Amino acid sequence: MVMSREKFMKPTVILVGADKGGVGKTTLARTLLDYLSRKNVLARCYDTEWPRGTLKRFYPATTEVIDMANVAHQMKLLDTLETASVKLSLVDLKAGNLSMVLDIFDRIGVLEAAKSGKLTLGLFHVVGPAIASLEEIGEIAKYLQGTDYVIAKNFINETNFFEWDDKTYRKYFANANANAAEIVLPKLNEMAYEQVDLAGVTFRDFIDNKAANGEPGNFSFVLRGYVRKWMSEIDAQLEKLKPVQELVRGERGRAAPPQPQAAAAAAKA
Repeated sequence: MVMSREKFMKPTVILVGADKGGVGKTTLARTLLDYLSRKNVLARCYDTEWPRGTLKRFYPATTEVIDMANVAHQMKLLDTLETASVKLSLVDLKAGNLSMVLDIFDRIGVLEAAKSGKLTLGLFHVVGPAIASLEEIGEIAKYLQGTDYVIAKNFINETNFFEWDDKTYRKYFANANANAAEIVLPKLNEMAYEQVDLAGVTFRDFIDNKAANGEPGNFSFVLRGYVRKWMSEIDAQLEKLKPVQELVRGERGRAAPPQPQAAAAAAKA
């Protein structure tokens, strides 16, 4: 019998967030989900834009809207990690929630569980080309031991990340975890982004000209081309990102499979 990759995976939580607003957190969450879906990696999704949600517009079937300041909602995510058939949980954090959630995870033992190998915790920290955004890198550094940390630079406008000023650049990025990985989200044509948002579909469905109801869409060939090119550039980086590729190969957080005798006994039970 062929068993799915989820069978022996440890629970895995991926946080996508930032404390500063407007840096593209949900955009990155959507690109990650789109990529993983095409690689047949299942994920439970949690949208913390309580009560309405943003991510849920694009992934309504797999997304639950929760309030991470609410203990009962924290339990919906964390108390089900072991028992859920889908072992990967992706959490799209609303603006201002990153430090709060990391502090909660520290106080209730989630970070310790990650350090001890009981679960796998990843953080995609989305930063924009602004000092207020870059300062977050140092502010959250104390929470990152045992966490797969990825800095996602989002080029939301025509500015850059102070590469022209080596002193300023090193001041902020030197604070990053030595093992931090980096990816870059290139700027997507504004009209293309607006049309995807208006359609309420995933990036892949927009490219494939598929409407939200599953019927053929009527999306611009030109705008679909811009999204296709943008997605291909992000895909190329995700193909090289170790935590993502371990998920794709079913190695991320893999627990030891049962021994043959134990497996035979379980089959008879």
